[in-house]
Amino acid sequence: SRFCIGLALWALLLALAACGGDSKGTDPKDAELADDSLTESIQNKDSDSAEGTEPGEKVDTVVSVFDDLLACTRDHEGATAYVEDEDSAYVCKKGLWVVDDSLTRAVRPDSENKSSSSAKAKSSSNVTSESSSSAKSSSSKDSKSSSSDEKSSSSSSVVPTVSVASPCKTATEDNCEYGTLTDDRDGQTYKTVKIGEQWWMAENLNYLAAGSYCYNDSAEYCEKYGRLYIHSAAKIACPKGWHLPDTTEWDALRTAVGGWATAGKMLKSTEGWNDYDGTSGNGSDAYSFSALPAGGRNDYDGGCGGEGFSVDFWSSTEAYSSSAYHMELGYGDDRARLSYYYKGYGFSVRCLKD
Repeated sequence: SRFCIGLALWALLLALAACGGDSKGTDPKDAELADDSLTESIQNKDSDSAEGTEPGEKVDTVVSVFDDLLACTRDHEGATAYVEDEDSAYVCKKGLWVVDDSLTRAVRPDSENKSSSSAKAKSSSNVTSESSSSAKSSSSKDSKSSSSDEKSSSSSSVVPTVSVASPCKTATEDNCEYGTLTDDRDGQTYKTVKIGEQWWMAENLNYLAAGSYCYNDSAEYCEKYGRLYIHSAAKIACPKGWHLPDTTEWDALRTAVGGWATAGKMLKSTEGWNDYDGTSGNGSDAYSFSALPAGGRNDYDGGCGGEGFSVDFWSSTEAYSSSAYHMELGYGDDRARLSYYYKGYGFSVRCLKD
């Protein structure tokens, strides 16, 4: 009996030893080596030459223009894309498609010296690090543009013929034509400016309405940047005699200040924007539009992001039942892009005189 028990125990020990050889458990040293290998792989990913490979082998998707990107939602967090007409690679981060310069270089080494953009972002509008724009903001979503003279991402409406207006403001002189707008609903007064043939608010709307929010729920940000509106609120938020611009009117503004490729620089304020790769993200504010990097608010958890990096201005023009167009400016981009994003996101509002 004792012999049988001993024999059984000896057989069990042999079986356990054999199983140990095929065990899926990881020795701590092996785990450490695996971590080192993964770290090295990540570090080398961006420096690997893409010569002889297609962009699609380095990113999750390849599209012709930014407008073809799917919305940067929570489900797509971390997804990567390459936009052919911009020769830029994007990463979906916190609701915005954000340009990733290192990934761009990995996909197209010769694009290193080309300009790259923004908040999404778009446009959700949680732009963060690399640049917007978008979000496209938005993000998401998410952001926009096409080739040399950029297909307008607006509807089928015809963009009116607009003459280029001369810059009216420099560091030493200010010859812009100004006015004021007093909102009878709450008594707030806004600075206005004439650009080309249009009269624009020269600061963001700050009217308290259902569907509007302060960045990070802080009154301090409302005072600085105005409120962030979901699209349904934005469409009816402007004071009497003023309205939310459609895409043709945003196009007219971009044309008046020299075209979409440089409109971002012309419209951005001269302070308040974060630096991009050691270069100031501020604009020239040559027409006193004074766009500040207000950031935005997403619709799935109410989180805010992009302050200092991007701003998205709603358009009245719808893209689909769940999305609408907006104009996006980013800290690392001279361009002003039209793109579309979810209507539930909170973006800034600039009203245009009727």
